[in-house]
Amino acid sequence: MKRLLREPLVHFLVLGAILFGVNAYAEKSHSGADRSKKEIALTIDDLSQLVLVFRSQWRRDPTPEDLRLLVEDKVQEEVLYREALALGIDKDDTIVKRRMAQKMQFLAEDVAAAREPARDELAAWYEANRDRFASPPRVSFRHLYFSPDRRGERARYDAASALTRLADEPEDSKLVASLADAFMFQDYYRDRAPEFLGKEFGPSFALAVVKLPAGSWQGPVESGFGWHLVYVDALTPARAPAFEEVEADVKAAWLAEQKVQAWRKTYEELRAKYKVLLPAPAENASANKASANGDTSRIQGPVSSSGRGS
Repeated sequence: MKRLLREPLVHFLVLGAILFGVNAYAEKSHSGADRSKKEIALTIDDLSQLVLVFRSQWRRDPTPEDLRLLVEDKVQEEVLYREALALGIDKDDTIVKRRMAQKMQFLAEDVAAAREPARDELAAWYEANRDRFASPPRVSFRHLYFSPDRRGERARYDAASALTRLADEPEDSKLVASLADAFMFQDYYRDRAPEFLGKEFGPSFALAVVKLPAGSWQGPVESGFGWHLVYVDALTPARAPAFEEVEADVKAAWLAEQKVQAWRKTYEELRAKYKVLLPAPAENASANKASANGDTSRIQGPVSSSGRGS
């Protein structure tokens, strides 16, 4: 018996009996069109959705009492919504307008998301957008810092002079440390992408470093901190992966683009139905005010915006 009471189907039957009783009472209280306006009809899908939400939140099936409370919450929401509409509370409400506008956009985007792309179509789209999926270059390097705060205008000159002295020196030469200034961050960076270096040193430094040849001291290269000599250990060039490696990402990007295009197309079609009227320019507004006061000397022509004459 206890097992039977735990069955969701039994819960639905009990809930159905409750709803039947509510409907029977409503039928006695109202008739004709008035009754239909006051009816709140919940479908099996509605009830199933309530049960699914309850399960996801509480990790168990709802009891008959839980179901009754869930239905009452749903009914309360619908009652308050209908009464709000009847009172016109939705009129000129920015939040309501924004929410409805968002739902229209979601509906337009869902049309695009409903279509499953063919694999050949995705592959062709990938070829046209290959750069979007390319792995950025990565570089490992050591650098020497020459500080403008300490050296002033001689910072770049000192860096160039040091480069001459280091021309035939290895990366780990003892001479290296004696030529430069202390740097507030790292002296060595391993396997870094330009995006990271751009945030650390500035965009121009990042672009310059990934173009330097490996195996020798190069520079001077300017950053947001000053001047640097750079010794590139290793450079991994940018790489565009094969379609098969990123097929899932390609499909996600394709769907996102389709949604954008579907929304743009839908909005353009909807927008074409409307004519936008803007308020009169300030000078016309002044002219209208002057006219109202009997002064026509400032009126130079008919008003062509809203609040307009012919």
